[in-house]
Amino acid sequence: MFDLPDNEILPLSKEHVFWTWSAQAKVSPIAIKKAKGVYFWDVNDKKYLDFNSMTMCVNIGHGDERVIKAMQEQAAELPYAAPGMATKIRALASKLVAEITPHGALTKVLFTLGGADANENAIKIARGYTRRHKILSRYRSYHGATAGAMAATGDPRRVAWEPNSMTGVVHFLDPYRYRSTFHRTNPDISEAEFARDYLNHLEEIILYEGPDSIAGILMESVTGTNGIIIPPQGYMQGVRALCDKYGIVMIADEVMSGFGRTGKMFAIEHWDVVPDIMTMAKGLTSAYAPLGAVAMKPEIAAAFGEHAF
Repeated sequence: MFDLPDNEILPLSKEHVFWTWSAQAKVSPIAIKKAKGVYFWDVNDKKYLDFNSMTMCVNIGHGDERVIKAMQEQAAELPYAAPGMATKIRALASKLVAEITPHGALTKVLFTLGGADANENAIKIARGYTRRHKILSRYRSYHGATAGAMAATGDPRRVAWEPNSMTGVVHFLDPYRYRSTFHRTNPDISEAEFARDYLNHLEEIILYEGPDSIAGILMESVTGTNGIIIPPQGYMQGVRALCDKYGIVMIADEVMSGFGRTGKMFAIEHWDVVPDIMTMAKGLTSAYAPLGAVAMKPEIAAAFGEHAF
């Protein structure tokens, strides 16, 4: 029952698998059978350099025996515990995650099944903490494919699903130097002026939408699938200042950019900014298991001390 000849993998997959981000009738996947390091092999033993997995999530490469052994041992000892229980592995994991957050300031950790629901829960936490509804996010962004995360996503792929998506999301422009909305006639503007103009744009959006209605600003610290957009010096610090000024929760999406992807543990550390909430997944387990996390400042967690989340 659990064995399958290599030549049946592709036809059986086409018969029963519903593929993400694909027109089902047009999908044409490669049938693969193993992976190691930065490579995978198809069913005909052709070797491929796995750019996709390495770019997205498999930070330590395929087949790391240390991780595989630890997973096997944990599955044998305690494969599942009800959410209300306390376990050694979750206690240690939450402590380790808290310790590596920027300045160790995000001391409470909620574990999820991946990046999209980490962002969904971050939005839920921001709304519960502030008692406000709106979420601001950027146009060139990707935060996940679930209903709420897709609504926050600025990528045009969201458009077809907007009638059924979460309400209350307002998008704003990215500080994108290559295709700057504000500086097409002045491409040589200084980095400080460039950051200033996009921060002024963001503050104008905040004021037009009403600061008292905005729960959070959700941003990828470095934009991933929409162009690897690195914010200019001063921009992230300016967003932090705007959030402080208007009582808005700053949410850093580190799902793709976290765990060493940009040369620091988390991309936002390049600007020495501490967000109020930070989401992560992918490199958290190097995609060896589905896991995400939401790390938050203690004062945000404390808001849920007397009522259930």
